[in-house]
Amino acid sequence: MKPALRAWRIGRVLLRYRLDALLDGTAAERWLRLARPFVPRATAGIAQLPRGARLRLALQELGPIFVKFGQILSTRRDLVPADIADELSLLQDRVAPFDGDLARGIVERALGLPVAEAFAMFDTTPLASASIAQVHAATLPGSGREVVVKVLRPGIRRQIAQDVALLRVLASIVDRTHPAADKIRPQAVVSEIEYTLDAELDLQREGGNASVLRRFWEGSDDLYVPEVIWSHTGEHVLTLERVHGIPSDDVAALDAAGIDRRALAAKGVRV
Repeated sequence: MKPALRAWRIGRVLLRYRLDALLDGTAAERWLRLARPFVPRATAGIAQLPRGARLRLALQELGPIFVKFGQILSTRRDLVPADIADELSLLQDRVAPFDGDLARGIVERALGLPVAEAFAMFDTTPLASASIAQVHAATLPGSGREVVVKVLRPGIRRQIAQDVALLRVLASIVDRTHPAADKIRPQAVVSEIEYTLDAELDLQREGGNASVLRRFWEGSDDLYVPEVIWSHTGEHVLTLERVHGIPSDDVAALDAAGIDRRALAAKGVRV
């Protein structure tokens, strides 16, 4: 997507969620005012939401760069009102999955062989999907070992690069026009987002970090780190052994399994 079109889409989303009021007195607000007649009015459901909730939903719709931006802002309570910071702390990076056949193609290009040879089974329906990658269940040939395969979204590098460039422009405007720019340090915020996402885009690096963590915790009763299957891992694909468990926030399931939540919390503190 060309930068101008992406900027227009961002503006439409901000207006649709009635966020132009948050930019009063800025250059961006004046630009949005010109665009307002061309954007449908917010639905009653959106209009009735608190401003923090509207901002959170807009950032989720805009994608990974903006989700990270919101997550960082949620920690800056010295700059962001409490009601907005509370909502931004709820940001979750969940989006609709991309086509499983596309994922299959990415895996085949990354591994250099057909999925039917690389895996005894590869489920094209993902287990989970986020804005940068999605995860598929699979089994290894011969052993039948269960694994999960993390696959980068197609085109995600280009989208992130374009969004970072746009954020750099916005940050430079804030630097020049916002009275608290020295406290906000917008360029530093953008750099932090860029660094974080750059690490998430390299699945080989993620696998290396996981392997280091696994060696560190090997033999521990407190934490188990899944093994990286390096023969099935590349820059765009990461394969790990599949570990079945209970999410720590699923209280009912923890209680049903007879897990001592107090002891679990104590382990979490130690880790």
